[in-house]
This record gives sequence, structure tokens and C-alpha cells, in this order.
Amino acid sequence: MLVLFSAACTGPTVINTEEPTSQAPAPAAAQTSTTRPSNAHLANAFAYATPVDGATGYAFTTPSGRWQCVIVPRTQASCGKAGGSASALGITDAPEEVPGPDGETATPTAILVGRSGDPQFAALPAYSVTDPPELPFNRILAAAGFRCNVQEATGISCLSELSGKGFTFSADGWTTAYTDVPADAP
Repeated sequence: MLVLFSAACTGPTVINTEEPTSQAPAPAAAQTSTTRPSNAHLANAFAYATPVDGATGYAFTTPSGRWQCVIVPRTQASCGKAGGSASALGITDAPEEVPGPDGETATPTAILVGRSGDPQFAALPAYSVTDPPELPFNRILAAAGFRCNVQEATGISCLSELSGKGFTFSADGWTTAYTDVPADAP
């Protein structure tokens, strides 16, 4: 009996036992997306390194100055109102309440994506990041397992490079999908 394994970039794996079969072959599994986030517009991550709760993290503010985002290495990327505000985010369609750190319901102060798991709104304590630098439009801050960007048309977007899950938001709304900077962006 001859067994042949063949792998190619497209099409199903072929196994030929040279024995007749009465069953039709199973359909090929659906192809998963292999689109990887772009590295065409990377910012220098060292310019955004800053102390975050006693460790080195990465932080930035948006060009409008309204939002601040923090990457806690290999833990999470989160964004909230600049200045450490504990007030509501002001994002259309955001939940009005989320579980707080003490287990009681609280007003969400950030949107975040962890290393694994789905993006979520959370009531986070204000980070002690003072005056983080601005991340310009169409630049990507990739550091410690996460990447974030700011685009004029879509807003702020962050992604866990481990899970591939992320979020995009602006004052007009949010989605649980990462929006990459187009390769031809200025």
C-alpha cells in the first residue's frame, strides 16, 4: 500500500491509499485569513516608553488630546479619556455600567483588550502616566505584544498580537475589530 502526503499553499491534503472508496471526499476546510497587521507606519516604541504603575509601559495621547492609551507589556492595551478622568467615556453605544474592581457596578472608564480574550469596557483606576507623547495620525505603536494606532477617519484601534483580537472606537461608536493603517496612508 502506498501512502502519499502532499502539502501545498492551496487545496486540501491528498492521501492516496489506492483503495476504492464509496464515499465522496470531504470538502476542504475554509481558509482562515492570513492577513497580518502592517508594519509600514511603525512609530519608534522607545519614544513612548514610560513608567506605568512601577514598570515600563508605553503610553500616548491622540492628536486631539482627548484620549490616552496605555500598553501594559504582555498584559493589556487600554484607552480612556486623557488626564486620568474617571468620568464616563462618552462613546456612543458603550455600556453604562460594567463590573468595577470591587465587584460593584461602575461607569466604564476605558476600553481594553487583554493578551487573550475579547475586547471589553472596564472601570480601570487612572494610570499614573504624566503627559505621554502624541501618537500622530496613521502611525502604529507596536510594543510588548500589542499594537495601537490613531486614524482620522476611524479613530483609535488596538490589537493583541497573541490573540488577534482588538477594538476600534471613536466618540461615534466602537467595534470589536482592529482597523489597520492602510499601507498607502500618508
